[in-house]
Parts: sequence; structure tokens; C-alpha cells
Amino acid sequence: MDVVVAPLIALVSTAVELYIWVVIIGVAASWLVHFRVINTSNRFVYYVLEFTYRATEPALRPIRRIIPDLGGIDISPVVLILALYFAKDVLVRLLAKLV
Repeated sequence: MDVVVAPLIALVSTAVELYIWVVIIGVAASWLVHFRVINTSNRFVYYVLEFTYRATEPALRPIRRIIPDLGGIDISPVVLILALYFAKDVLVRLLAKLV
């Protein structure tokens, strides 16, 4: 059983960490576009923005419906990152108990 659980814990942990980085990159890229540091007419920038939007929007949309508008400040990525860290910790502890 330990042969299966240890790699599963590592896989879950790595997948959550990668998704958190996608959220962070999406937020940073949207700020850079908003402040006109990067231009969306660049193909690479457009593809990065499109990928991060498609990867994170399904998780951020329900959070945005619950959290009230704070005057232009979107804290939904912070809430998502905290929820992901919590879920990762719970899953790792549950899988570790199986050992």
C-alpha cells in the first residue's frame, strides 16, 4: 500500500502547487496588461493570458459570486490559493493515514 500512496501524495501536492503558480501568473499578467507594461497584441502574451484565463476562471467564478465587490479589488485569487493550500493539506493527511 505504501508503494502506491507515497507517489500519489507527491502527485497531488505537485499538481496543486502547479495550479497555484498558474493562478499567480494569471494575476501578475493581468496586472501587467492593466498597467500597460506588456501588450496583448504579442502572440506569446496573448496565449499565456488565454491559457491562464481558461485554467483559472472555472475555479474563480464561483468565488467571485460569493465574495462581495470591494471597489475594484479582486481577492478571489487569494481565496482560491488559500483554499487550495487547505485542500492539499487535507488530502495529504488523508492519504498519509492510509499508509
